Amino acid sequence: MPQSDRTPPLVQGPQPEVALAVSLGRLTLPNPILVASGTFGYGREMTGFVDLARLGGIVPKTITPQPRQGNPPWRTVETAAGLLNSIGLDNDGVDAFLAKQLPWLVGCGAPVIVSIAGADAAEFVALAERLDAVPGIAALELNISCPNVSHGVDLGSDPAACRGVVAGVRGATALPVIAKLTPNVTDIVAIARAARDGGADAVTLINTCQGMAVDWRRRRPMLGNVIGGLSGPAIKPIALRCVHQVRRAVGIPIIGVGGIMTIDDCMEFLVTGASAVQVGTANFAEPVVSTRLLDALPAAVRELGATRLADVVGTLAVPDRSSCPPPAVAPAGSHA
Repeated sequence: MPQSDRTPPLVQGPQPEVALAVSLGRLTLPNPILVASGTFGYGREMTGFVDLARLGGIVPKTITPQPRQGNPPWRTVETAAGLLNSIGLDNDGVDAFLAKQLPWLVGCGAPVIVSIAGADAAEFVALAERLDAVPGIAALELNISCPNVSHGVDLGSDPAACRGVVAGVRGATALPVIAKLTPNVTDIVAIARAARDGGADAVTLINTCQGMAVDWRRRRPMLGNVIGGLSGPAIKPIALRCVHQVRRAVGIPIIGVGGIMTIDDCMEFLVTGASAVQVGTANFAEPVVSTRLLDALPAAVRELGATRLADVVGTLAVPDRSSCPPPAVAPAGSHA
């Protein structure tokens, strides 16, 4: 795990301030560096390493209507350039979250985006109604993409189902709504469009990619649930592709997530089209990674000649292939 990013270019004299505020529909955040659900606990575990008040937002672990024990062990397996997990949304339920965790989180000073999951659309709506009037919640992130629970990706892999659950939540709360989408689909654009049409303020791209690990000597899968979700640097190219496709085709703000470890990773997501990013698996190996990225961000924005983060978002220069001449056709009978 890198402890520092590339050396910034030498500069002379004071540098201009960089405006880092982020707008995601109706949600405004102080900066674009968030921590991803499931990788930061409820924040308490990280207080010895991170000044939580500096973060652009905290997404604590997903909560469900009732407590869940999660999946049997093993729950995590390290892979080449990544981590397989099959936690299974282990949590104490919404009642315990509201009584024990949320009051402490609100006092940390960073916006709190509550991640929710349900077995069906009705449970999502019930959770949204329950959380709607609770002080201190900045937004809801709908986890319709967890690969580690039964039917966990169903609502996020069918456009009609995605639109239905987002619309149901949108009608149940005045809070900003973010849909976290799965890459385990044929057409991520269709799912993102459905989330937008259902009333989502933004989408998070992406949740983990389905995968598995095998102990061939024992001839057994290594995860207790057999299949898990792959995260970490190995999935960054997939996440960037999803951000690129959705940015070009769907008019909705994007939060990018997947393999972000360095300021270069962060900037790749931003110029590709994400307005904010979530740091996930890297938190396990380097607890201070989020604030390290935040410290490096202003210089990276200035390196692109900008003093506002918003001016670099979505500035990727993509070749216009429609203007390219057609390939030459070899004459019949030639050996070209």
